[in-house]
Order: sequence, then C-alpha cells, then structure tokens
Amino acid sequence: MLNISNNQLNKSVNLSEYKSGKRVFHERYYKHFNRFLLVFAIIGIIILFLPWTQNITSRGNVTTLTPDQRPQTIQSPIPGRIEQWFVREGDFVSKGDTIMQISEIKSEYFDPNLVERTASQRNAKAQSVSSYGEKVKALNRQISALSNERNLKLQQAKNKLIQSRYKVQSDSIDLEAAITNKQIAQLQFDRTVTLQAEGFKATKDVEDKRLKLQETEAKLISQENKLLASKNEVINAQVEISRVNAAYADKISKAQSDKYTAQSSQFDTEAQVSKLDNQYSNYQLRNDLRFIKAPFDGYVNKAIRGGVGQTFKEGEALVGMMPAKVDLAVETFVEPIDLPLINIGEKVRVQFDGWPAIVFSGWPDITYGTYGAKVVAIENFISDNGKFRVLLAPDEEIYKWPKEIRAGSGAYTMALLEDVPIWFELWRKLNGFPPNYYQPKNQTNSKKK
Repeated sequence: MLNISNNQLNKSVNLSEYKSGKRVFHERYYKHFNRFLLVFAIIGIIILFLPWTQNITSRGNVTTLTPDQRPQTIQSPIPGRIEQWFVREGDFVSKGDTIMQISEIKSEYFDPNLVERTASQRNAKAQSVSSYGEKVKALNRQISALSNERNLKLQQAKNKLIQSRYKVQSDSIDLEAAITNKQIAQLQFDRTVTLQAEGFKATKDVEDKRLKLQETEAKLISQENKLLASKNEVINAQVEISRVNAAYADKISKAQSDKYTAQSSQFDTEAQVSKLDNQYSNYQLRNDLRFIKAPFDGYVNKAIRGGVGQTFKEGEALVGMMPAKVDLAVETFVEPIDLPLINIGEKVRVQFDGWPAIVFSGWPDITYGTYGAKVVAIENFISDNGKFRVLLAPDEEIYKWPKEIRAGSGAYTMALLEDVPIWFELWRKLNGFPPNYYQPKNQTNSKKK
C-alpha cells in the first residue's frame, strides 16, 4: 500500500483477527505462492521452447478455379423487347434451353418474311450471274470465230498479193518482149525504107513494115498499161490486207469490249450475291438470337431485366446464371510484405464461414474444422485493395471440402510457413519483423538440379 491516506486501515483494524486474514497472512501462504510462481515460470520457460508454426492469415471468399465456372450474366447481342419468359429464378436449365423470347425494336427487321425475301433476291441475283456467264461464253465463241475468219481473209488477201506480184513479174517480161519487138520492127522498117530508096523494095513492103511497126508500138503501150494495172493490183492487195486487219480488229475489239462489260457486270452481280448471302446468314442468325438460350448447364440466379414488354440495349445483362458443375477455389489477399513468403504449391488451411471451427494458428495439427488447400496462382499486380490476390485450390491429398459451400462465401485462410520456437515468434512480433523467408524443398531441389 502507498500509505498516502491519514486514516490508515491497518492501524485502526487488525486484519489478522478475521478468518480470511489468518489464511491470507499465514506464513505458509507465501510458500504456496512462491511455489506457484516457480512452477508457472518453469512452465512458461518450457512453453517458450515449444514449436510454433509461422503463418500468414488473411480473409478471402470462395470462387471457382476456372473463369468459365464463375457466376455469369447472359446478354443479348441485339437490342429488343422482352416478349415471354420460359423459366423462373432458381430453375435448373440445360445447355441450349430457351430462357426467354424477345422481339425486334428496329424498323428494318420488322418484316416477318425478311429471311425468305432475302433468299429470293439472292436466287435472282445468282441467276443473273449465270446469264452473264453464258453471255461471256458466247462472246468468247464470237471472238474465236472472228479471229478464224480474220486469219482466212488475211490468207486470202496475202495469196492475192502474191498473185499480183507474180503478174507484175509476168507483165514486166511481156513489156520487155514488146520493147524488143518494137525495136525489131523499127529496124525492119528502117531497112525497108532504105531498100525502097535504092529500088530494091516496093512501096507496098514499106507500108507493111510501117503497119507492123505501129502494131508493135500499140502492143508496147498496151503491155505498159497491163504492167501498171498489175502494180495497182499489188497495191490494192496490200490495202486489202490492211483493211481486213483494221475491220476485224474493230469487230474483235468490240466483241472483247462487250465481253469485259459482261464480265464486269458478272463480277458486280457476284459481289451482290455474296452480300445477299451475308445478309441472309445474318438474318437467319438474328432470328435465332430472338430466343435467349442457356450457354451451359446451370441455375437461374436472378432475372436482371424482369417483366414483359421492357426494352433493352445490345450487350445489356438480362439474366444471372451459376454453372451447375464447378471446381471450387478460394481467392485470398495477402499484404505486400508477406508476398515473397507465398509459393506455388504451398499448403494452406481454410476456414469457411458457417462451418464451426476451433483454430490454433500456431498449432495446425490440433486445429479443428479447417480444410486443406494449396496455392495454385499468385497475382503479379497489386489489387485495388492494396494487396496481392492468391488463388487456392482444394488439397486432393486430404478430405474434400463440403459440398454445401457456395461461390461467394467468406473464408479465413492460414498459410503455413516455417516451424520456430515460441520465444522466437514472440521476439519477432515484438520487433515487427516479418516471418522467416524460406523456399519450399521442391523449389530448392529443382534449383540444385
């Protein structure tokens, strides 16, 4: 006691006269208390050397191991209006079952016979493609016929040119003969005139020779005309060859132009047919999209857009579903300071919300109500809550997790680390040090290899 009061109780009242005072202030009391302190100190020292499993505790929730098994929402890729519901919340649906029926809200898709009419347009355009193809074939045949005819005409004109050149040679020879005959006739006429002057020939002989000279001159002039005519025929034959080439080139070019025009129309029509095929397929698929179907086996959790007659935009969530078969996992978040201590394949103990458990974080062997798990993925980038996300899968080596666990439930996780004495753990906690950094045996063995 501090003895700060003027009215001291021990001086005014004798506590040893009371029964309780006699027991408390008895000399054996101090011996028992000292023994108790000694035993407590020994037990405390022993406890300080007991093994303690370092661990990293954190909160998380139940999720699924693969993304396709997590709760999902079903959207419509087209805008529409709800017409009819075929399920209720909580119903089980198989893959492909119809959940609801919707109708179009865009005016260009109101026609109920849109698909059939698009198919008719496509068939008509396809027949146009066939017609253009036949026209191209006919023009090809026409071009081939014109080419053959041109070759024949050219061959005929070339033959005529050859004949004309031969005729020019023949007329040239005849002209030389006519010139020779004229020269002979001139010599005979001159000789006859000389003999007539000397009196050896009669005047009649001179007249005959003059007549013959004139005849030979006339033949010479005629032969010159024939030679010029033959040369003109050669020129005409050459002109005819040029005319045939020009005429048939014009005809063939026109036929080829018609052919290219038909091919252009054919290609353009084929493009229109392809576009109509695309529209036809799109309209068929769009008709199928009027029925919202289940993408997997699962349960209808919530009708996000309820009622009948409500309109919605494309991509807007309509129904929430949960897959029927899921591989459960736990996602938990650890502090950045503890992240280097987490390794793939490390053992973790998990306590689920709603399942009673007695947890001794330092002695996992005597912990009751927790389930085994192992680390399968560690996030490389920090989450929005300032921690790193770690994904845990069930440990297949021990008993399975409860079947009643649902995705979204809370979980308390303990990552088991190295075994240390209790005094070391207390010393670490008092100094604010992190748990011991170590590497699992499988990782160290792989590095040595």
